[in-house]
Amino acid sequence: MAKSAVVKDMTHGNETKLLLQFMMPMLVGNIFQQVYNLADSIIVGRNVGADALGAVGCTASITFLFFALCQGLASGAGVIVSQYFGAGKDEEVKKTIANSFYIVMLSGVILSIMGAVLAEPVLTILDTPKEQLKDAVDYMQIVCAGTIAVAAYNYVAQIMRALGDAKTPLYFLLFATALNIVLDLWFVVSLDKGVKGAAYATIIAQAISAIGCFIVGILKNPYFKLNKEHTRFNMEKCKLCLEVGMPLAVQSMTIAISCVVLQRVVNSFDKNVVSAFTVTSRIEQFVQQPFNSLAVAISTFTGQNMGAGKTDRVRTALKKGMWITAVISGVMLIVSFTLGEFIVGSFVTDAPEVVRIGTNGLHIISTMFFPLGIIYVTRGVLNGANDTFYAMINGVIEVCCRVGFSVLFVYVLPIGMWSVWFATGCTWVVTGLSAQLRYKQGIWLNKAIVEPCH
Repeated sequence: MAKSAVVKDMTHGNETKLLLQFMMPMLVGNIFQQVYNLADSIIVGRNVGADALGAVGCTASITFLFFALCQGLASGAGVIVSQYFGAGKDEEVKKTIANSFYIVMLSGVILSIMGAVLAEPVLTILDTPKEQLKDAVDYMQIVCAGTIAVAAYNYVAQIMRALGDAKTPLYFLLFATALNIVLDLWFVVSLDKGVKGAAYATIIAQAISAIGCFIVGILKNPYFKLNKEHTRFNMEKCKLCLEVGMPLAVQSMTIAISCVVLQRVVNSFDKNVVSAFTVTSRIEQFVQQPFNSLAVAISTFTGQNMGAGKTDRVRTALKKGMWITAVISGVMLIVSFTLGEFIVGSFVTDAPEVVRIGTNGLHIISTMFFPLGIIYVTRGVLNGANDTFYAMINGVIEVCCRVGFSVLFVYVLPIGMWSVWFATGCTWVVTGLSAQLRYKQGIWLNKAIVEPCH
């Protein structure tokens, strides 16, 4: 099949240049997404109050848990598509696109229902501060009910990226981000809908972004032009999608569970700590975007080159990725220490204690941004190579570390509320080292889904 302008073959050319070319559109999109998340938090914090901001923060790890399955299945589909693409198996690419859609959408529907129904009991079990419980339940019910929209966007974006197209998802993400902010201002400020308004804005923008990506994919990407043979239900393809995607989903879900446990620890302190942790979590999400963008670039690069049998290019990509990670980490560390108080203070105006706690918490985790980057880059290689079983192991390691360090720092070492930030940073260190150990074992070299055609 002739390659169109929206398809990028990464099995030839300079590794660093290809990684950066693929990474930068994703990074721009992810940064704009986080700008929206920051704007969302600032709009809620300044117009509704610190308690409302804390209520939104209380739901973050739980909503991530519900989104994780859909995201993992979509990522698994991307791994399969990238390897088939690298091996030159165009018909298999199309069959995978159709059958993975069935799997991801079904999971999205089920999780939308579950999230809306379980919001209140889960938040109650987690001992959400009573001042924040009602808003937290309202926000979570709406956002989780829209899981199907999140699943749809993640699915189509992952497929496009697996084919080397990072720009189309970017364009719609930029549009959705701008729409999010406009809707936030309308619902929260003009209509005074509080946290419910922020939740509605998020889901509406996500749904529009997904629909736009689908339309452009069908119109411009040759791999989205499917016939009846491609769309026929294929048990083998669905099984493969589950085999590759479920470990990635379990990884994300176990990480989410560890974050829920940590949120429970956070909730055991006063509401100032809860709000401060919400702020630093938003900042942390922003910091993770360059690492996440690089990881997706390396995963796509790895998948295509594993399909083509070019493992030396994969090794080179990891080395280049580590250098890029080191530079990013250094810059973020300097920014955190020089502008930390200003950044944290931009979220709230009525709670100086929240600013003080959040600034110190940011200083703690910023010293461990490099291990966080190592996790992303190494997982990118392992996942792209289809060493997805280790994804589950890595997720379990992260759960054990986050729970273990939380218990250690809260109940054994006398560091009080600072334990929540130290637990996060130490978890990154151990998880990053374990990922590197797995890479050096070389098991990933024999995990390709298909025999290369070229």
